Amino acid sequence: MTELTRRPDPDRQDCWQVWYGDIRAGSIARAVGAPGNAEMWHWHCGFYPGSDPGECTRGSAGSLDEARAAFASEWDAFLKKRTEADFEAWRHHQAWTAEKYRRFDRGERMDPHWKG
Repeated sequence: MTELTRRPDPDRQDCWQVWYGDIRAGSIARAVGAPGNAEMWHWHCGFYPGSDPGECTRGSAGSLDEARAAFASEWDAFLKKRTEADFEAWRHHQAWTAEKYRRFDRGERMDPHWKG
């Protein structure tokens, strides 16, 4: 069974991308600019495309461990509703976006009928 893994976000300190195999499942990050007693960690769980609007969840926690536990709980609920087609929708979108930017970098136009 595939497990969740964390990878440092290349664009931000104190932020981790959470992956489920090759699918970006969400993120956990230290809150920026949180005043005094505010919770210091935020998490986002889910991916799109591959889910319906409103199925992705988010929240905040007072510690990294609490944020990880909340994320894991929400991920379990999110994962139970997913099919292989949902994962393929996310992969297709990632491939299409990567190809679009490769072509833009070469000065080419994107074929409007490209399916990936």
